[in-house]
Amino acid sequence: MSEIIQFEIAANPPQRLDKALGRDVPSDASLSRSRLAKLITGGAVTVDGVVVTDPRFRIGEGAVVAVTVAVAEESHIVGEDIPLDVVFEDDDLIVVNKPSGMVVHPAPGTPGGTLVNALIHHCGETLSGVGGMKRPGIVHRIDKETTGLLVAAKTDRAHHHLADQFAAHTVERRYLAVCYGLPDQNDPRLRGIKGTSFEPGNILKIQTMLGRHRTDRQRQAVSFTAGRHAVTRSRIVEGLGTPPCAALIECWLETGRTHQIRVHMAHCGHALIGDPVYGGRRKLSPKVIGETGVAAVAGFPRQALHAATLGFEHPVSGDFLQFEAALPQDMRVLLRDLGSQG
Repeated sequence: MSEIIQFEIAANPPQRLDKALGRDVPSDASLSRSRLAKLITGGAVTVDGVVVTDPRFRIGEGAVVAVTVAVAEESHIVGEDIPLDVVFEDDDLIVVNKPSGMVVHPAPGTPGGTLVNALIHHCGETLSGVGGMKRPGIVHRIDKETTGLLVAAKTDRAHHHLADQFAAHTVERRYLAVCYGLPDQNDPRLRGIKGTSFEPGNILKIQTMLGRHRTDRQRQAVSFTAGRHAVTRSRIVEGLGTPPCAALIECWLETGRTHQIRVHMAHCGHALIGDPVYGGRRKLSPKVIGETGVAAVAGFPRQALHAATLGFEHPVSGDFLQFEAALPQDMRVLLRDLGSQG
């Protein structure tokens, strides 16, 4: 099934058809410029009754455009009544604070119980046809055991606009993590690790390439010859222990690669506490953090990583939105048991 969206090109249009359509298509059609470009090349656009397949076609004021769009199908993914911590929601997008243990998107090993299942149930009929399917548009992910903020699009236009922001690295993403050791500029060992450097303010910069591990396809690995460019910065929020044997750190991403913070911090010798893939289990001295701290570290069941801050430009209003999510209870208890003064 399909529907026809018809409209007239307004005064002083861009000369290219794709740009003119991007400007003048009704907003409630939720068609992004990239989606319109595909519809043009696919023969779904007519100008004054004639099919035009060239996005560069010169169009003038008053031309009547008709766009044939397939009616969005119901998703094969079933909505599930799973509680969500909704931080913000409007007609275009939704921001949630994801708990530990929740996978973002269904996969062969996790067909249900995911964030997408919960969003489909929560949003119901307010979801538009993202990519031709009634589903939330997932434009970024965080790991199953990582907590914190994540935005999903409810319309095709919002999906593409947000995806463009992530691709351009203009989205603000800051994480709080608890790592082994103290990643301080006074540590000469850190200065000798390839890919690491310090910027003013004791900010650790890690710049490498990341790609699949050669033997374990579930892992990512640092490389300097292959993979995708990745940059992580971090600063110490609080040293933990006397002398410090762990730290609460703030990390922010210039790029957003799979497991990026976890891999980069492990690369420089400051793996995240509880990380079952990259962290290992280090023995910490009870003389430094006490028996309670030792037990807390040994028993922490996941990587101590929380997506605390998320900021982006609203895809419709253009306003810059910024959200913050407090540390989850398990990380607060971990910090307490490590002697945090915060």
